[in-house]
Amino acid sequence: MTSDTIVRVGVLGAGAWARGAHLPGYRRDPRCTVVAIADVEIDRARDAAREFDIPVAVADPRELVRRDDIDLIDVCTPSQTHFELAWSALEAGKHVLCEKPVAYDYRDTERARDLARQQKLKTKVGLTFRYSPAMRYMRELVAGGFIGTPFVFNGYEQNSQWLDPTNPLRQVDPDADQSILQVSSLEGYGAPIIDLAHLVVGSDLSQVVGTMRNFIPERMVRATGRMMRMNIDDGDIFLGEFANGALCSVQTSFVTIGNYPGIEARVYGSKGALICRLVEEAGICETLRAATPDQVEFRELEIPARCYPPGG
Repeated sequence: MTSDTIVRVGVLGAGAWARGAHLPGYRRDPRCTVVAIADVEIDRARDAAREFDIPVAVADPRELVRRDDIDLIDVCTPSQTHFELAWSALEAGKHVLCEKPVAYDYRDTERARDLARQQKLKTKVGLTFRYSPAMRYMRELVAGGFIGTPFVFNGYEQNSQWLDPTNPLRQVDPDADQSILQVSSLEGYGAPIIDLAHLVVGSDLSQVVGTMRNFIPERMVRATGRMMRMNIDDGDIFLGEFANGALCSVQTSFVTIGNYPGIEARVYGSKGALICRLVEEAGICETLRAATPDQVEFRELEIPARCYPPGG
């Protein structure tokens, strides 16, 4: 596949996230075209196909995966189906974009990675905050030596989307073992922050220690419309060390008051520091601020046009 090839996409899942994020993105990017969409609820697939001018809508995801006119499979289905569908796409020789998590067991994710490498296929997880212009510029400055040697990374994703217990959580299994704390905020919010930490610091986390809490135990279940005990983590915090010796702290929650998404990344080094925020309380979409030893008051930086991705 060359740089001027139009990527032919097949989308698995026609739910709210596919229709609110994935499909609008494909529609405004001239480098790709959506060939087909699949959803086990065929009417939902057909509705999405009509809305986004997609030629084919099917109920069976494997029927879509087997098509010869598709280069890339986008897995945008409930979390528990991700691995099986991504694996079948790789076996069929398709490149894969998969929403998080790829699998519930990291060893399965490693298996999928190894299969993709054997097949010489490209894979990507749907972690999009790294493409924010402010985040791109932050990474560029750190890589260029603006802060010197990175010492400490602090990451936060906090907002009050589900502070109201009558607002049903997405993709929560009401039949899960409620005697065990189920991962929720750490998976949904922690994963993007860990991705940003690796991106900015330029090193992998080597060890972590942390804790999770269930602050609001009674919640509405979307499938039943009833309140019930949901033993999930709705807030978590951990400390970590990177392979290069830098340190980090990460804090996430969807019951802490603030705007969505409530992303903040801070990095402190031997020559300077940077603070990136996505969605300010004042309504500004994103900001990047910097400080240096001779100018310790953080000042806002202008984000260069080159940091804005193609497609808007």
